[in-house]
Parts: sequence; structure tokens; C-alpha cells
Amino acid sequence: MSTIAFTIMFAVWLMFGILGKPIQNEFGLTDVELSWISAVAVLNGSMWRLPAGMLADRIGGRRVMIAMLLIGAVASFAVSFANSYPMLLVLAFLVGFVGNSFSVGVSWNNACFSDRRKGFALGLFGAGNVGASVTKFIGPAIIAATAGATYTLGVQGGWRLIPVLYALLLLATAAATVAFTPRHDRMPGATKSVGQMLAPLSDVRVWRFSLYYVVVFGAYVALSAYLPAYYVDNFGVDLATAGLLTATFIFPASLLRPLGGWVSDRWGARRAMYFTFFVMLAASGVLMMPNGHIVLYQPDGGTRDILHYSISLGLFVALVFVMGCAMGIGKAAVYKHIPTYFPDNVGSVGGLVGMLGGLGGFFLPPMFAYAKAWTGMANTAFGILFGLTAICLVWMHWTVHRMLGAESPHLSDELEVPVSPRSPIDSLTHEEARA
Repeated sequence: MSTIAFTIMFAVWLMFGILGKPIQNEFGLTDVELSWISAVAVLNGSMWRLPAGMLADRIGGRRVMIAMLLIGAVASFAVSFANSYPMLLVLAFLVGFVGNSFSVGVSWNNACFSDRRKGFALGLFGAGNVGASVTKFIGPAIIAATAGATYTLGVQGGWRLIPVLYALLLLATAAATVAFTPRHDRMPGATKSVGQMLAPLSDVRVWRFSLYYVVVFGAYVALSAYLPAYYVDNFGVDLATAGLLTATFIFPASLLRPLGGWVSDRWGARRAMYFTFFVMLAASGVLMMPNGHIVLYQPDGGTRDILHYSISLGLFVALVFVMGCAMGIGKAAVYKHIPTYFPDNVGSVGGLVGMLGGLGGFFLPPMFAYAKAWTGMANTAFGILFGLTAICLVWMHWTVHRMLGAESPHLSDELEVPVSPRSPIDSLTHEEARA
């Protein structure tokens, strides 16, 4: 039920990615103005993840999840009646609150599974990210079929019908959660003070994990909203086709999360992160190259064009798909670290990591839009992603070698922390320690 609820709330959180084009046409918005609609929704779906995770630890994930479903239903219904750009911004901000459900679900699932199963369980829950593709599939068809219609309570067809349908779905999910989930909540933080729950946040590892999550999740959120318009503007496809092509990124980036959890349980989260970063660097390195050619000026005054390059739609879709696969594995690997190193503070640590990762999804869409406006090239978005990924890989590799050199110099060529009396994971089994 937590996965179902998260899937629907994730769909609501990112619905402006596919609704953006109809909204832009109706209100006459620029690309930058449009980018802020998705950005403010992502902002509110990120900034409360830390307190939401702590609250779930304190009073139970079931209660908090039900409350979020009800709040999201009200906000989503209100979006249908927006009549100006400022009003759209305010309502997009309010509806974005459901994005904080991720840290609630992480706390709820963490309290219910053993250490040996948490990687897969959290990965399965996190696969609810696939909700980002729901609007891509149903949105264009509903918008086209209902444009110009009016329904009960003054609800209009077209893009305005989508948030109403989501509001009804959120209410139904809240009722199902009440009916089918165990009434007794596990509350690992019920007896802890706020100071005790926040204490691990002074550990630099928490902030390093957060930066990883900006790359594998924040960029995922940003691209989910950015790609539909990118396909329409740069490849000339219609909105329905753009939604389907975007889904080829969203599905692997979401559905491979359980696989990423299993890989992290089996071979270690750090190895999974190395794989993720190397694949993302390779894919974004190609995607960021602009179409064009090099002009050589010859001594006789003539010119010669060489190294013609242009990326086809098929190659673009394939590279974005590969990047989505890497992100799906990487998202689970990041969250496998948290119960391993901070087993008693998963809500607060997971909340902070999720909050900062989600804030990456807030900052990146406007960065993409401004970079495009300044350079005139839409592919600069992938240059930004390439740079962030490179920073994460360098920081992680430097940390691994410094740590292993201090703990066990003879293991300096390994990737994982050796089990030792000084290790924070010395009470785990050997395979768990490698994670």
C-alpha cells in the first residue's frame, strides 16, 4: 500500500511535466516561466522531507501517509480552477507537498523489514517513482478527448480534468490505506528527542549521500519534467509521442530500483554507485555535444567543414534510456547506505537525503531553462548533469581510497569498507558490511 500510495502521489507531484505545454499555450508563458511551475511543485515536495521522515518515526508512517493523501487530494482538485499564472504558481506549490511522501514511506518500510531485506524493500517502495510516467500515458489522450467539455461542479475538460481525476484517486487510496494496512504503527523514534534524531546530520557522510541523490534523483525529477518539451521542440514530435518517449526514461529509472536494492544487498552499495556514475558520465557526455561541425580556415583563404555531428531521435532515446537504467540502480544504492550506517535514525537521515535530492529537482529545471536561454542550445542541460556526476564520482573515489588507506592500507585497491572494531558496521554480517 505504501508503494501504491507513493506511485499516485509521485504522479500528482510531477503532473506539470506533461500538462506544461497545454498550460503554456493557454496562458502564453515563456519557457522560463513554464519551468518555474514544475520547479515550485518540486520545491514543496522536497523541503519538508526531513520533518516528514522524523514525524513518521515519531508517530508512525501509516498516519502520516494517510494525512498526505488527503491534503494532496484537496490541493490537486484546486489546480483545476487556476485562472492566472500567479495562481498556478501558488497551487503548483501546494500540490507539490505530496512529494514529501517519499521519506514517510522510507521510514515506514524501514521499521517493518530486517537489515538483510531492507535494500530490496526500500528499492521496491522507491519504484513508485514510476508514477512520473502515469500522466505521460493518460494525459495527452484525456486532454485531447475532453477539450472544451464541462462537467459537474464546473470542472472543465482538457488539462484541467487531470488534477480532478488525481484528487479522486488520492481519496480512494487514502480509504484503501485505512482499510488494508495494519492499524498498529511501528514508531522507532517515539522515545527520542528532536536533538537525538538530528544528531547524525552532523556526519559528513549524510551530506555526501545527499549530493549523490541530487544526481540520481534530483536530475531524474528534472528530466521527467524537461524531456516532454525537449522532444517537442527539438525533434518535432507531438505531445502524445513526447510523453511515450519520456516514459522510456522514467520506467527504467523507476522499475530498476528494486534491482538496484538487490544488487546493493548482494555486492555492495558502493559498487552500484560506481556503475551508476560511470554510465551516467558516458551517456551525458554524448548527449551534451551540440549538433554541428568544425570549420577549418585554410592558408589559401578557403574553408573546410569536418567532423559533422548530429544526434538522431533513436540515439537520443537510447542514451536517455541507458541513463535512466543507471539512475534506477543508483537511487536504491544511495538509500541502502542509510540503514547500514544510521540504523536508528533512518527517518531523519533519509529525510535530509531525500530533501536535498529533491531540491536538486527544484534547482535543475530553471538551470536547464536559463542555460538554454543563454547559449541557445537545449543540450546544455546534459552538460550540467555531466558536471554534477563528475563531482560526485571524484568525491566518492577520493573518500573510498582515503578511508581504506587509513583503515587497512593493504586493501587500498578495494571498493568497500573492511570490517574492523572501529567500523560503524562491525555488528553486521560480512555481506551486510560490504553494503
